[in-house]
Amino acid sequence: MTAPDGPHDPHDPHGPHDPHAWHDLPTGDLGDGTYRNPVLAADWSDPDVVRVDDDFYLTASSFGRAPGLPLLHSRDLVNWTLIGHALERLRPEAAFAAPRHDAGVWAPSLRHHDGRFWIFWGDPDHGIFQVNAPSVRGPWSEPHLVKAGRGLIDACPLWDEESGEAYLVHAWAKSRAGFNNRLTGHRMSPDGTRLLDAGTTLVDADRIPGWFTLEGPKLYRHDGWFWILAPAGGVATGWQGAFRSRSFTGPYEERVVLSQGDTPVNGPHQGGWVRTPRGEDWFLHFQQRGAHGRVVHLQPMRWDADGWPVLGRDGAPVLVHPKPDLPAQPPSAPAHDDRFPGGRFGRQWQWTANPAEGWTVGHAGDGLRLTCGRTELLDDLRALPQILTQRMPARACAVEVELDLDARATAPGARAGLVVLGDAYSWIGLAREGDGSVRLVHRFAPANADRERDAAPSLPAPEGRASLRIELTAYARCRFAADTGGGFVPLGQEFAATPWRWVGALLGLFAAAPPGTGHAGTAGFTAFRITP
Repeated sequence: MTAPDGPHDPHDPHGPHDPHAWHDLPTGDLGDGTYRNPVLAADWSDPDVVRVDDDFYLTASSFGRAPGLPLLHSRDLVNWTLIGHALERLRPEAAFAAPRHDAGVWAPSLRHHDGRFWIFWGDPDHGIFQVNAPSVRGPWSEPHLVKAGRGLIDACPLWDEESGEAYLVHAWAKSRAGFNNRLTGHRMSPDGTRLLDAGTTLVDADRIPGWFTLEGPKLYRHDGWFWILAPAGGVATGWQGAFRSRSFTGPYEERVVLSQGDTPVNGPHQGGWVRTPRGEDWFLHFQQRGAHGRVVHLQPMRWDADGWPVLGRDGAPVLVHPKPDLPAQPPSAPAHDDRFPGGRFGRQWQWTANPAEGWTVGHAGDGLRLTCGRTELLDDLRALPQILTQRMPARACAVEVELDLDARATAPGARAGLVVLGDAYSWIGLAREGDGSVRLVHRFAPANADRERDAAPSLPAPEGRASLRIELTAYARCRFAADTGGGFVPLGQEFAATPWRWVGALLGLFAAAPPGTGHAGTAGFTAFRITP
């Protein structure tokens, strides 16, 4: 699909910049010593980054999905792999037994202190939590509630090596607290378990002309200053600010250090600063891209003569840039394909709620067997907890999976399929009829509807098997097709994927059956793959 020309970056050696061209790249590494943004072309919302020796680690928001707090690894800040999660189940457990797509883990901060990894985050309904571990691969501690309360978000700790003191800063969610646009700071116990005071307003952006929706603070100590890097102005339209003070409690002076300028990078929103072993400074932040969610960009960073950070190219995001001065690494990106060996799914998958026992069935071969759980939620998959999801790539590609729904072993009304899940959703799959036959179905639900409807007439699937395919364009348009034995057949109209309130659209696998007694059977998925 050809996109119209976008603004031209004169420093881009690869020619005029098409703002959608990056959708065709699984990694930002261009293979010639340069990279193109985004370096993570999927919904890795609210990234934060830390370096330990020669390794870089990144975490991101996971909202109401489990496991949460994804952990990514890189050696060059451009090529990343997913190595695990720090949060197996969300707390409190009962609050996340059902999907809460815009709640849960908001904007975590990742730090390394005293030989341990630490992650702090704000849950807007419950408070500020932290987990910690001796290794990034765990074992991670159980979530510890550092500060209870509603509206507490975007928490970030600082252990000040100069004074030995520990601090914490956080923002506020207006939807819960009734106000926002301010940052609150606390002294914190060195073990990170409790706050030592009632809190002080460090920055009240209502007092700064033109500033609104200040959030996402990251707290640092540098060159004798306390620094807070934080975005304002809204996710899709704002800028990155920097605040500095000689004292933690202020007063802070401010400056805009990154904004869209004449680039196609709207936002650019919150992220984290990291310094390489050779002393280079870099900043990772996200950009809101509609149904694709919040993709991650890498910006060079330097300090001007007055000691302020300058991000990107003189305060505007770079599109193509030389890679960091780090050892060359092979191109890589977080995994998406899965053969489900032994019935197990890979790290890229997350449930839409805390999982329950028996949602999957283990076995000796390849392939995922999902239990057709009895539920009254068949007509609205947005409310179904047992959907196994992964992030939708922000590029043109084809998603395929093989599905087996045994008519002899599944209950009437049982169904299973492949879904593009968002505020609106659409799925393709198999359903068992009352007469025992299996049919190929394609259904969808608009954002303002509480029940799904047919997107195309159903077709017979006499063997109870189908190959399912969704072709994604660079603009998040979805074209559905299936093969029940005679080749792929297009089904229904093109569907425009939509995001949730804070989350990009997801790819998902599900199996369910109507309420009843007895075991409703299982659905088998094999060879999940995403190809250019």
